[in-house]
Amino acid sequence: MNSTHAHNKAINANSASPYVKLKNINFGDCTWTKGFWAKKTQKAIDVMIPYMGGVLCGDVGHALNNFKIAAGMKEGEHQGMYWHDGDFYKFMEAKTYAYALTKEDSILKELDEYIDILAKAQEPDGYLQTQIQLRPDADRYENRKYHEMYNTGHLFITACAHHRLTGQDNFLDLAIKHAELLYTIFYPDTKHFQRFGFNQTQIMGLVELYRTIGEVKYLKLAQKFIDRRGTYEIEHDSTTVGYPIGDMVQERTPLREETDPVGHAVLALYYYAGAADVYAETGEAALVTALDRLWESVTQKKMYATGAVGQTHYGASANRDMIEEGFIDDYMMPNLTAYNETCANLCNAMFSFRMLGIHGEAKYADIIELVMHNSGLSGISVEGKDYFYANPLRMLHGTRDYDAHADVTETPNREGYLACFCCPPNLVRTISNLSGWAYSLSDNGVHVNLYGSNQLDTTLADGSVIKLSQDTEYPWKGLVKLTVDSCKAEAFDIALRVPGWATGATITINGKDAGVETIPATYAVLNRKWQQGDVIIIDIPMEATFIEGHQRIEEVRNQVAIKRGPVVYCVESPDLPEEASVLDVYVKGDTELNVNYQSDFLGGTATITADTYLRSTEQGPMYSAVKKPDWQEGKTNFVPYYAWSNRGTAEMTVFVPVVWK
Repeated sequence: MNSTHAHNKAINANSASPYVKLKNINFGDCTWTKGFWAKKTQKAIDVMIPYMGGVLCGDVGHALNNFKIAAGMKEGEHQGMYWHDGDFYKFMEAKTYAYALTKEDSILKELDEYIDILAKAQEPDGYLQTQIQLRPDADRYENRKYHEMYNTGHLFITACAHHRLTGQDNFLDLAIKHAELLYTIFYPDTKHFQRFGFNQTQIMGLVELYRTIGEVKYLKLAQKFIDRRGTYEIEHDSTTVGYPIGDMVQERTPLREETDPVGHAVLALYYYAGAADVYAETGEAALVTALDRLWESVTQKKMYATGAVGQTHYGASANRDMIEEGFIDDYMMPNLTAYNETCANLCNAMFSFRMLGIHGEAKYADIIELVMHNSGLSGISVEGKDYFYANPLRMLHGTRDYDAHADVTETPNREGYLACFCCPPNLVRTISNLSGWAYSLSDNGVHVNLYGSNQLDTTLADGSVIKLSQDTEYPWKGLVKLTVDSCKAEAFDIALRVPGWATGATITINGKDAGVETIPATYAVLNRKWQQGDVIIIDIPMEATFIEGHQRIEEVRNQVAIKRGPVVYCVESPDLPEEASVLDVYVKGDTELNVNYQSDFLGGTATITADTYLRSTEQGPMYSAVKKPDWQEGKTNFVPYYAWSNRGTAEMTVFVPVVWK
């Protein structure tokens, strides 16, 4: 069996990409069976997606209404942000994954109804952007603030996923028609259009379209958008009115020369992910060298302990360009004012997923795991209906005027609808397709990227069948059992990721030591002639521990956070005495960190109890003389960061001062 055709239903369909070491499995080849991600995925199918549909297909989100108005099926004006079309495409993508997992005809019927509306809204030459079509004063591709490229990218990505998972062409046909128009306008070296692709999901979308139908000009156009960036004089012109320029949109420096991630974190990381897709097809050394530098800088100098990125809401770059929702200086990591947009955190995982495929190194999967168990999942409530856009590491009562943020991207509580609705469908589509990230395929084997009870039924690169069952209570317990249910007779690899935080992991095969090293942040490769019924056990010590920040992160000097496995913890005011603030909590350095799993608490979670001091303080002048603290000894409960803000308005902090005695 030709692997090019065997795995053409992957979400990021790199089975034929010549410069990828680890190929993606078809979506649906892995299904969660029980436990953490099975529950989250089922919650997405049962609650998250239907609730979101009610929002976006009604008069609250208005996204579907915009398409209906453009289609002549409804009277009215465009409502919502300029990128609201893209929000709807991401919702459709999530719904497509729900269909692929459930095969419910009603879901497919709803998708077809949406596609019929989109087809009526699309103009004869392929143009489809309701924020322009419904504004008499707006012209096509005249001002990048309208986010046409962003919407286009999500149109392409969703249409490709829909085609792969349903076998239908109705959505793909709309995408191809739109792509032909895009190529006609943007492939020629026209000065007016060279700066246009600033929120660059269209690069990922064009590569997926190339992978889907094999039209090479889409790949060339994707590369053209990269080649042009940073090659022109930076100044305001007619295409930039109303939107920041320069580093904000990664246009001061050509990507291949860039050493430092700058500007809006989502724009940057979508750009890098798209460039990684282009490299996967072209193998250009300068491109991957730059991406390596940027990935290291993002994850080692600008990332929070939760995997979150985009330190500030407002700021300036080193070149003094105004930026929003983006990167600032290395190790400048505020907690209370941290922005950490949910989309940015997810993009951090998406970029890492592509780098995992390119290099085949476990450190990239570590970032995916960190984001998805913390700063990604924190974007939605346990119930599945309320959202965070920003994900700070500290929340205090009365310290910020949240009412002043009219865009409601920074809120003290999760909200059932955000006027800027990009994050909710981004998160829900990622939760819905995460099973497609759990395994990858090497030249002669399978790599286990993410742990969670599941069943894998796929084919290896040579077309032979491989079936595995994974049984585990991860992330609450570190024991993972993999059973070989079916395989070829010849020897092949099963590679197990040893998380970067894990020390002392052990691996056995049929009860005997596997004889391989378990080095943190690597894959332990097991090669042998496997037989049906073989049992592999990787036992990863899941000890709760303190973590501290780099010495240059001023905000967390002499403070610690609690982490257990991939899960970062926080202290929340519902677990403190009345009137106490999270700022009053000091943890004892020699405390035992006691773990208690509660199936009926916050959707089923392990909490950690630690010995602490509470220091009662009164709000005084900005500076005052030090008085001997009045310590109150006790125990404090810590909850997973992703689960905070599910018990009403609360204070929260990830890092707390530590007292060693």
